[in-house]
Amino acid sequence: MTGAAPAYLASVGTALPGDPVDNTVLGKLLGVSEEWIDIFVGTRSRHFGRDLGTGEVRWSLADLCAQAAAEALESAALEAPDIEFLILSTTTPDTLLPTTASQVADRLGLDYLPVYQLQAGCSGAVQALDLGRTLIASGRRAGLVIGGDVTHRHLDFDRELARIPTDELVNYLLFGDGAGAAVLTAEPLGERVAVRGVLNSLTGLGRPAGQTVDWYGLTDRDQDRPLLREDYKAIEEQVPVMAVEIFWELLEQVGWQVEQLDHLLPPQLSERMTTRIVERLGVPGVHEVSCVGETGNTGNALPFLQLARLLPDLRTGQRALGVTVESSKWIKAGFALEKV
Repeated sequence: MTGAAPAYLASVGTALPGDPVDNTVLGKLLGVSEEWIDIFVGTRSRHFGRDLGTGEVRWSLADLCAQAAAEALESAALEAPDIEFLILSTTTPDTLLPTTASQVADRLGLDYLPVYQLQAGCSGAVQALDLGRTLIASGRRAGLVIGGDVTHRHLDFDRELARIPTDELVNYLLFGDGAGAAVLTAEPLGERVAVRGVLNSLTGLGRPAGQTVDWYGLTDRDQDRPLLREDYKAIEEQVPVMAVEIFWELLEQVGWQVEQLDHLLPPQLSERMTTRIVERLGVPGVHEVSCVGETGNTGNALPFLQLARLLPDLRTGQRALGVTVESSKWIKAGFALEKV
């Protein structure tokens, strides 16, 4: 869609459940030291929709997504009748049917409009943005793009945590819960941020998955296999390389020189990984916009959480590049923005 009329980000809303859980609390639960967590991932806190003391799920994905979307609508000064589509991306829907997207639409008072749900990981927010701008280009005037994830189905704090293998334990350190949303418009409204380009490309042909998120059905729910698996060594090797490739591919796609870039939204797997990626990119003078140190890896919510931090600092004429890598089957994703 390069050269097509751009869509615009009018506003962003976010939602994080409960108080942040710091490394002191998490370390005691997992039987590891606070210092070890800091050295291994660098993330300092994260939020969980489940009470870690009682096990009660206090916030569902629909709760968080509806809260983020309502905040985005209010910030854009739009109401339900103004919205002509809703797209929600997640790895962790509340139920397979009805979709979380349709549940969120219901909570927002939306009806008689297309509602899409994308099943995706870290690249999902960008995939939703890509679909949203396609709908804007087809004639829709405004829509909601939402991303979010929750961990309560995949992180079991009732297990004997001291015996969890390291390749599973890392997930308890990396991930947190959250949601984000943006109002996408055909005309520059609100924040007036033009989406100049989007990259969304599967590059995993013939390659083993770097991350697997499993699920159980009636026939296999008693099998002893982890729901969430990471090949962290492969991720450490491949994600920085792919991030650099995405960065330069996006710049070429939109015809920008690196000297014209003001802000960078790097991948947010962990604080340590983000630091390595930014160092590898080597773009001094570009303002880094990161949140993973405080929020943990919230999957589909992360680009929206970064955007919420970017928008107060984004000035007219300034440009920003967002880079996202999904390690499941090695998906390259990203977006280029300009304040008009």
